[in-house]
Amino acid sequence: MRLLRCGTDAVLVELDTLGEVAAVRAALAAAAGRGELPGLVELVPAARTVLACFEPGTGGRQRLRAVLDHADLEHPPAGAPRRVVLPAVYDGPDLDLVARTAGVGPGEVVRLHSEADYTVAFCGFAPGFGYLSGLPEPLRQARLDSPRERVPAGAIGVAGEFTGAYPRSSPGGWRLIARLADTAEPLFDPLRDPAALLAPGDLVRFEVAGGNTS
Repeated sequence: MRLLRCGTDAVLVELDTLGEVAAVRAALAAAAGRGELPGLVELVPAARTVLACFEPGTGGRQRLRAVLDHADLEHPPAGAPRRVVLPAVYDGPDLDLVARTAGVGPGEVVRLHSEADYTVAFCGFAPGFGYLSGLPEPLRQARLDSPRERVPAGAIGVAGEFTGAYPRSSPGGWRLIARLADTAEPLFDPLRDPAALLAPGDLVRFEVAGGNTS
């Protein structure tokens, strides 16, 4: 673990694994809730880092290392995560490719993906895009050799150890296996509070919706 000063009121915690990121984020949030980390206004996890931002003059930044030194990162606070269900139609253009690469049939890809429990590890790339950890091992596959110039909003893909859904149309190289059903709540709505449907730490399930071709 390495701590790097970011400006006057933030610290970047560098870590080795996604599990350590989740543990540090949970430990810092719990410490702030107990009043041990005053002035904490934002925690921004990424694949291997957590950025902790503080209000000026609160002294929270100076207490960060002591909190981490005493935190049990092997058994982080469980908390009460929010649960989100995303209805999905499994008719993505790369469904057969993912099935062939995994050595299974398309129906098994649907079963593996929809029966898994996911956690929002971090958010990024586009507003409302959540990187979901917990992808079953056979579905952990490389990105496409040639990214698409346009991925439609709502497309659900896999890449490496993550799965996720595109909140808006954009270029992208993930292997697309499904799309959000018309009944799904928007992943990002600037008129909603909060605007993003998913937040780090949320638990997510994909529910098979009608119209699947598998």
